[in-house]
Amino acid sequence: MKKLKDILYNVNVTEIFGSTNRDVFNISFDSRKIIKGGVFVAIKGQKFNGHDYILFAIKQGVKIIIFEEKIQNYVPGITYVKVQDSSKSLSVIASNFYDNPSSKLKLIGVTGTNGKTTIVNILYQLFTMLGAKVGMLSTIENKILDRTFPAKYTTPDALEINYLLSKMLKEKCEYCFMEVSSHAISQSRIFGLKFSAGIFTNITHDHLDYHKSFDNYINVKKRFFTSLSKTSFALINKDDNNSLKMVENCNAKVITYSLKSVSDFKCKVVENQFNGMLLNISKVDVWVKLSGRFNAYNILSAYAIAKQFNFLKEDILTNLSIINSPEGRFQSLVFDSVTGIVDYAHTDDALKNILTTINDIRVDQQLITVLGCGGDRDKLKRPIMTKTAVNLSSLVILTSDNPRTEDPNEIIKDMTSGLNTQQKKKTLIIIDRSQAIRTACKIIKKNGIILIAGKGHEKYQEIDNERYEFDDYIELKKAMN
Repeated sequence: MKKLKDILYNVNVTEIFGSTNRDVFNISFDSRKIIKGGVFVAIKGQKFNGHDYILFAIKQGVKIIIFEEKIQNYVPGITYVKVQDSSKSLSVIASNFYDNPSSKLKLIGVTGTNGKTTIVNILYQLFTMLGAKVGMLSTIENKILDRTFPAKYTTPDALEINYLLSKMLKEKCEYCFMEVSSHAISQSRIFGLKFSAGIFTNITHDHLDYHKSFDNYINVKKRFFTSLSKTSFALINKDDNNSLKMVENCNAKVITYSLKSVSDFKCKVVENQFNGMLLNISKVDVWVKLSGRFNAYNILSAYAIAKQFNFLKEDILTNLSIINSPEGRFQSLVFDSVTGIVDYAHTDDALKNILTTINDIRVDQQLITVLGCGGDRDKLKRPIMTKTAVNLSSLVILTSDNPRTEDPNEIIKDMTSGLNTQQKKKTLIIIDRSQAIRTACKIIKKNGIILIAGKGHEKYQEIDNERYEFDDYIELKKAMN
């Protein structure tokens, strides 16, 4: 329990109506999760405006309202706090309510278009093996030591972040590794958190349905690094063309990693196979269980972070050699000479990385890619991804992938819009995703390779606002048997 006046510390308050000497037992910003006697923060979102639910919140027993838009009538006995920005205020209030947990452990944020989940997962495994007590907030799952909590979003809301960080502190965690999405930065979900380090992986065209332009997308990501303090550090992938732009006006110490450029931490891919690769990191050869140049970057960034926190080089490399890839990230299985691979690749860059890796390893084997594009999301990337898949595969089966409220046939029309006649001859259209996977397994030749791209770890198909059970890995396994 806290007093209202205490959780308002550092909040940009413009007006207060009523007493701030009130007890606060809980906080909510979702009208469906209101608990009697709590605080309701009215936030204007993309689809709903929390200010429209203020009277409903009061009828549910809320005694304190935090808001930013004009209110016509005030209900007697209710404390109203008008703020400059409700979203930022929620983040600060959440931090104060849970005793600012981010300032009491080492919080490392990972941002970029691709690689966030893998890097966070590698860091969680690595630091655990190195003897540290660790927490993780990721797309796949949230973890506190060895306990797992379900994850709904890449980056949770401000209340959940601070709640989970406070639980980590109770379990004596020293480090927390978390994914930082562009949506979370834009919506101020991480506002006010104290990061010890930030990692920049790369940036390519994605989420333009939300950010509207690539420049906006870059500038949102950049805000994360601008927010870092002088006592923290920023680790950036110098091989990305926008890496230096990310850390313009950044107060943190900047450290670089790369495979191609001159940087603080360097890595070379010596050998690449489906079951792993041989890397040379800091002039030492190490075999790892992950494949692909993109994973070389991910592993190198984890090595650099561990070095910055003063772990021994030999211990880091030894433990990196036994780390596993996270679920749905280049996850493979072999049956009767056919290799099946499931990967989350849902951007052109990620898809290109996966297919380039496969093509670097395969000799003359047939490669069938099963690909869909999500509905109600960035339409501009659909023809680009399809063209990439067609150019780098023997055959592409176009199918549905979380069509949401869109017609899957219309999505596939967008996907094929940039293909010429010859390229279209390398495609099949099978809307039903399960049938598409079964077809790939039926027509694949001996020693062939099947890539199922786009969903990775997801356990559902989202159609017309309903989620139905669906797992690419399980579907592939059944089809291959």
